[in-house]
Amino acid sequence: MNAPADRADHPDAQFIALREAAEAGSIEDALRLALRLLDAQRMDEAMPWLQRAADAGHPGAMFEFGRIRLYGLVGVPAPQAAAQWFERAERGGHAGATEALVQIALGGAILPRDQRINDRLMQAAQAGHPQAMLAAAVHFGRKPHPEDQALCMQLLERGAARGDAIAAALLAERLAHGEGCEAQPEVADDLRAQLAANGVQRLPAFTMPLPPEQIPTPPRLLTLEEALRPPPAQALHGQPHVASIDPLLSADECRLLIAHARPRLRDSQTADPLTGAPLTLPVRTSSEACLDPLHETSALRLVQLRMAAAAGIDLPNAEQLNVLRYLPGQQYRPHRDYLPTSTLQMDRPHAGNRCRTVCVYLNPVEAGGDTEFPAIGLRIEPRPGRALIFDNLRADGSLEPDSLHAGTPVVAGEKWLSTLWIRQARYRFW
Repeated sequence: MNAPADRADHPDAQFIALREAAEAGSIEDALRLALRLLDAQRMDEAMPWLQRAADAGHPGAMFEFGRIRLYGLVGVPAPQAAAQWFERAERGGHAGATEALVQIALGGAILPRDQRINDRLMQAAQAGHPQAMLAAAVHFGRKPHPEDQALCMQLLERGAARGDAIAAALLAERLAHGEGCEAQPEVADDLRAQLAANGVQRLPAFTMPLPPEQIPTPPRLLTLEEALRPPPAQALHGQPHVASIDPLLSADECRLLIAHARPRLRDSQTADPLTGAPLTLPVRTSSEACLDPLHETSALRLVQLRMAAAAGIDLPNAEQLNVLRYLPGQQYRPHRDYLPTSTLQMDRPHAGNRCRTVCVYLNPVEAGGDTEFPAIGLRIEPRPGRALIFDNLRADGSLEPDSLHAGTPVVAGEKWLSTLWIRQARYRFW
């Protein structure tokens, strides 16, 4: 029989020691204890310790309070209160709180979309916050000036050096294709091998021209508001309205969505027309990932803001972004995006129905995978960065049956697609 472990190394003993240190007045240990209780879903026990650390002015505790209020981890979401906690934590030097304030302000519902967004993102990036550096890198990566391209590479390199797997994955593709640098395929392969050893799959291999700049700006200047100025759309059909923007997203933005979605993929589902309950049916054979608010970052929020702006409707009206992957033979048979009454009643009925859909293709498809509108004889080929925008409702708010559309079977390769469904009224809390 093995000798019993030393009680000092036993998890229960560690927990008791942590509680004793917190009870003795250690603010750091009060926060550590609160975080451990939160991880264990012991919310009622955690909150007093978190409150104690926050009241003592600990920026990390104030940041955690903000997260709890923002996402409704205890009670209902309270974004106004969350923003106040984040502002207090920011004054204490917490870069994560600054990045969270950027996310909130990008929605425009709680904080204004003003110059403070750019200032805050730059501040958090300069402090080395990984998500802020990634958002800044992707932003500068859209700009054609060599200084902006070099800055994008520097930020991705800094993020990768700090262990950010998504920054490393984006960096590998840029090195492989010579985007913003001389092509360095051997270095890219090295980086991909390191990622693969840590369970991070390789991104689809492609490159594409940068989207056109709508308003050129000086190099090395953050101007996140440019996400609100999409390129002009090309009308493809009048009733229902169908249009495209080619391209809307950059290669970095397409890769960003794939990298975030891949580890969260599950079998796609559809809503039961009678009960609204989710079902896995042969009509839809893809896999999908819904990017929950808890997993959002400022980079992801910027992509969604860009997609919503392309649809001409503000981001708070949008449902959470879905990213889908279709393998050979997989498809989405003809369907409509507007929701049956039963589903609406289960999911924020005050927001109304899905009035508009924005889809963006995220990679080149070897063969197949077109989007088809059989009622109006329209077919759109998937190309990376290309946005497809169409109405699900008529101008009077009634359902548009001719919005019937299908994702045709993928014949070769794989197809990645991001979809943002936009409601008639505000859907998001922030």
